[in-house]
Amino acid sequence: MKRKIEALEAGSEVRRVAVSEWRRLKRIPTQSAEHGVVRNYLEWLTSLPWPTNTPRAVDDTITDRTFLQNAQAQLDADHHGLDTVKRRLIEYLAVVRLKAILAQEEEPKPSHTAEEVSSRALVKVGAPSSPKPRRTVKGPILLFVGPPGTGKTSLGQSIARALSRPFQRIALGGVRDEGEIRGHRRTYVASGPGLLAQALRKAGRVDPVVLLDEIDKVGQSNFHGDPAAALLEVLDPEQNHTFNDHYINVPIDLSSVLFICTANSLDTIAAPLLDRCEIIHLSGYTHDEKLHIARRFLLPKQLSLNGLAPEQLTLTEPALLHIVTHYTREAGVRGLERAIGSVVRFKAVEWADHLDQSRIPPASSATAVTSTPKAYRGIVEEHELEQILGIGRWDGEERDREARRGVVYGLVVTGMGEGEILPVETIAVPGSGTLKLTGSLGAVIKESGELALSWVKTHAYELRITSARGQDPLKVPHVVDVHLHLPAGAQKKDGPSAGVAMVCAFVSLFTGACVPPHTAMTGEITLRGRVTPVGGIKEKVLGAHRAQITKVILPWANRKDVEHDVPKEVRQSMQFVYVKTVREALDAAFGTGALGWRIGVDVVESRL
Repeated sequence: MKRKIEALEAGSEVRRVAVSEWRRLKRIPTQSAEHGVVRNYLEWLTSLPWPTNTPRAVDDTITDRTFLQNAQAQLDADHHGLDTVKRRLIEYLAVVRLKAILAQEEEPKPSHTAEEVSSRALVKVGAPSSPKPRRTVKGPILLFVGPPGTGKTSLGQSIARALSRPFQRIALGGVRDEGEIRGHRRTYVASGPGLLAQALRKAGRVDPVVLLDEIDKVGQSNFHGDPAAALLEVLDPEQNHTFNDHYINVPIDLSSVLFICTANSLDTIAAPLLDRCEIIHLSGYTHDEKLHIARRFLLPKQLSLNGLAPEQLTLTEPALLHIVTHYTREAGVRGLERAIGSVVRFKAVEWADHLDQSRIPPASSATAVTSTPKAYRGIVEEHELEQILGIGRWDGEERDREARRGVVYGLVVTGMGEGEILPVETIAVPGSGTLKLTGSLGAVIKESGELALSWVKTHAYELRITSARGQDPLKVPHVVDVHLHLPAGAQKKDGPSAGVAMVCAFVSLFTGACVPPHTAMTGEITLRGRVTPVGGIKEKVLGAHRAQITKVILPWANRKDVEHDVPKEVRQSMQFVYVKTVREALDAAFGTGALGWRIGVDVVESRL
């Protein structure tokens, strides 16, 4: 321990504290309980990696000319797609490499002149010169947000391999004690450092890759403190170079650490904590991407885990596509991996039976019955999946659509992060002229239904629903109630994105015009008839593509989202119509001239 203390940088605060505690330790009797406390503290203090002001040896892998190409190849080999994430990481690696090259070029070269020798001697004898600050690269705070199973956690391991740095994972799910982040003070019994200090000790370097997993599930403020507030200093690039652990009580430099946070949702993350992170969204995978991931990563992994060789099992493309479309419906690939694992285990049982029967020794008794070994077939085709996996959970019935009065198809994002089409059904029943909403709807989507009906009532004369201005379409010529229903009533539905679909459903109900079944739409409306942008465009468009929708109506403000996020092959196979007003949305849904608008009618907004 004394040698470790002497190896610390002279004049640094950590050495001053270590020397003081060492002298205190020598004065404390060995039988005292305080002796063990101080010794444990010194062991922690000397085992942490402390940065020094002397220039570090530049890693040869960083200054290598092929460093960026190797890093890109490593990321591509571990993950398919995720181009935005990879581009951001390559930018960070390029900055790290440039800083390393500059530090290598500025290293002092050996000199032999008398003046330089005398100057070095003068510096050595005189007052110590202030060391030159190191050119360090502040590690970015990356926050990966996306549904489960999209590769957020495994990305951290790929980044660590690309950087040739140690990788440490800290699970924050359910952490409710601030002391687990900042450590407990030495005045408490069984105190110790926090999770950050423990990760640095395990890594053994000042610049590891630390993954803060499930940061959105950190416990809320209670009598143990606020763990989310304790993370504010950790995840602030301007403050974490002097992070204070309550147990160590010496500022720890975390500025060189590359922090990667993962979350499923941004709703439960505190706003100050969110402001310190660089948010990168990971959306769901397309069917083509899932097929590629299954063929390249998941199937070889399951074969090795279940004791089969690659030549002993062949999964045909139609069978793999059937698994993706009928047995899994999620943004990630965990359910797909479980389904492939079930197929592999089923064939593993058949292969084991085949081996056991082929190795039976010949019967010695005359009464033994000779049996030929059952032939093993290593190819799995589509018609065999129902026997292996059971009946498909999704049979694709939403594709069997037909044009009906009062029914249109909207676009939604489910709780699993997967995009789908959702029918909006309306019907008129005898009643008192009211609106009834069903389908387990939230407050926001109920307001969208009332807003859509108010807009239709206001423009009923222009749409030729009523014959005179001021008439209520729910009371003329007959008094009816309008019932709007969103199917799958057991699922909670809420969000500001159903206004356009509800307006089209009401207009179709009142006018009799039908929206083609291959058309879907999303967008919110205002009372003035403007169409406002919505979120989840990529997920919704991919869900429409899977449901064989050919025409999608979107707000004009979401045009860049389609061009930036939606894959090119999906954009080329679908028609996108961007609208700014409700009238443009109706013309796009029903067709130009199908509704027969009354042109040149002055709208009376109010009367005094």
